[in-house]
Amino acid sequence: MSTEPKIVICGNESCAYCAAARMWFTKKGLRFDDIKVSGDAEKLAEMERLSGSRSVPQIFINDQLVGGFYALCALENERGLERLLGQ
Repeated sequence: MSTEPKIVICGNESCAYCAAARMWFTKKGLRFDDIKVSGDAEKLAEMERLSGSRSVPQIFINDQLVGGFYALCALENERGLERLLGQ
């Protein structure tokens, strides 16, 4: 029995890479939490604490940091994403 992965995207509305990450997960049929950090100092500080970066997007799968959109693509190309997603 497979459980649905916990996916979190920390980003903002004007970031093209954030939009690409959202679209990528949507096309895969995977649900995700979309946390907008722009204009919210507490959310931005929490994202920075968890990721070590202020750049967006920051993507987490099952509480593990993936990184930005390019890191997500690289992980998929290396077949590491399937393991993280439990597929």
